[in-house]
Amino acid sequence: MHNLSRRRVLSLGAALGLVSATSTTHAWAWSPTGSVAGTGTGTDPEYVWDDEVDQLVASLIDNGQVPAVNTAMASWVNNNDPLPSGLPPDLTAYLQKVNKLPSWADPAKLARAADFNRRKDTYLFLLYGLGSGIMSTVIPREARSVYWSAGGANMQDRAAKTFTFGYDLAQLKGFEPTGQFVVTANKTRVVHAAVRHLLPQSPHWTAVTDERIPISNVDILVTFHSLGTFVRRKLLDWKVPFSAQDQDAFLHSWQVALHLLGVRDEYIPKSWADAEAQSGQVLTPILAPTAEGIELAEDLLGLTAQVDLGVTRGFLNEFVRYVLSDEIGDWLGLKRDYASAALIRTAWPAFILFREGLTPVAPGAFYVFDQFVRALAMLFLNKGTSGTTTPIVIPTGNRAGS
Repeated sequence: MHNLSRRRVLSLGAALGLVSATSTTHAWAWSPTGSVAGTGTGTDPEYVWDDEVDQLVASLIDNGQVPAVNTAMASWVNNNDPLPSGLPPDLTAYLQKVNKLPSWADPAKLARAADFNRRKDTYLFLLYGLGSGIMSTVIPREARSVYWSAGGANMQDRAAKTFTFGYDLAQLKGFEPTGQFVVTANKTRVVHAAVRHLLPQSPHWTAVTDERIPISNVDILVTFHSLGTFVRRKLLDWKVPFSAQDQDAFLHSWQVALHLLGVRDEYIPKSWADAEAQSGQVLTPILAPTAEGIELAEDLLGLTAQVDLGVTRGFLNEFVRYVLSDEIGDWLGLKRDYASAALIRTAWPAFILFREGLTPVAPGAFYVFDQFVRALAMLFLNKGTSGTTTPIVIPTGNRAGS
């Protein structure tokens, strides 16, 4: 475990006046009138999981059927692929029910979102990778769930699966029959069910968490806000041209993604204003350092060493600070590089202006930034690996030794 002990983390949290690193509870006050459903029960999503698939997958694990299921599902990739033969009948019946877009999905908006993702992929790769990816390590529940589950011991593999999800979501025809995101989302949903069954059996996880069962609907919403809501806000902050129609389409792709992951429609924000209100309740107040998250952040930043980013580790640390905040950089122990910090603060806005055709003057550091974002894009496009596919598989246990 990282040499920053849990006690020191808690002391840091107390000293900074933060929400305790062990307490991430919230009072649910978000109205379902702001959801795509427009109405709802008002039940706190912290206590809403994914009952049907949870029971199904728990049975598969307990009966030793997961290896055979993983083998059968390996060839199931494209949205229009038939469901694989060899699956247990109840799993087949479940997948037949959920392996489709919701009735309210708008193909035109999804196509526009895909085109937007293609046009702005430079910023998206960077914000998802260095922004959302590192932010996940200061979301206590997410950091602890990732760390103590099977994927936590191999962050390259875990990151590759996350990249696969993001890549399939962003690809040009991701939601169409020849795309792959509907299948990827359903595989991820099944994996979430497995983690919900397995993690409560880990004494290490139960010793540090404030949840009885991980990955509730609210946890998935928190992750969405660390991705979609955060990225939209940063694009606007950076003054990247982002039309109202593109913003609406970008949100719609995430609305459909949340539905496919098992979030009830009554919790899925219908507008960015509703999303920001929800994010202010469920994400912003809970950010805090944990010993697990600090180690995961170091693992994730270490992954970038496999590609030549053309920059120093100090530059990378400062870009994370620039994208997130110095407070989060301090939590994670990211060493300062003040020369890089000054360069980023002055040259990155100029880089955006030049790339967007808003100024004819390229910043002196244009090549540095261009090489940096291209290398990050390659890491993303290779899905965190050397280009090999990383299948999403159902785990059968937790982190080794836990």
